[in-house]
Amino acid sequence: MTIHREGRILLFVLLLVLFGLNWAILYFFPQSALVQNSVILASVIFYLLILQFFRNPIFSISKDEKQVLAPADGKVVVIEETEETEYLNGKRKQISIFMSPVNVHVNRMPVGGIISFFRYHPGKYLVAWHPKSSTENERTTVVVKTKNGVEILFRQIAGALARRIKCYVKEGQVLDQGEEFGFIKFGSRVDIFLPLDAKVTCKIGDITKGGRTVIAELN
Repeated sequence: MTIHREGRILLFVLLLVLFGLNWAILYFFPQSALVQNSVILASVIFYLLILQFFRNPIFSISKDEKQVLAPADGKVVVIEETEETEYLNGKRKQISIFMSPVNVHVNRMPVGGIISFFRYHPGKYLVAWHPKSSTENERTTVVVKTKNGVEILFRQIAGALARRIKCYVKEGQVLDQGEEFGFIKFGSRVDIFLPLDAKVTCKIGDITKGGRTVIAELN
């Protein structure tokens, strides 16, 4: 387990702020052990909550060209046939994974291949499960083409709390299955659009682990 690069500066600054706060409490309330201990306890709990948010687990990835891995830790909230109109322009199977603030927020490639399309869209910050969040919220759209020529589209979608999406890919880049492609801060959602003949192996309510849980199989 390591700390993700997106959180290192923030955690360092937060540590300095909390240290300063506790020093001030000690200075202005030297006789009040209750106040001092309460602030120390609250500071430790708050720092640990932020620290766990930026955790980045280390694990081995079992790569399989036929399998589609979950792009994020979270819970499956949508499995449906839908029309994808931004790039694929056709019917696809959509799987959506909701990421709560307590989940690991590293996003990983569901399949390996070359990035054939990337767009960033500024937008609103509706709650991640809102029906219009996929089209109106701040989001990124990424399309990866496998070596078999299958194109799979996925989106990082900001939620009411997640107001910073990080996506590290660019068109023409080659990434392996399970490789990190982005990070979303403080809860949100990832949608993935698969061919209609893909076999979905997850169900609504399933808990996923990014880069480890198989959510579908390609023909």
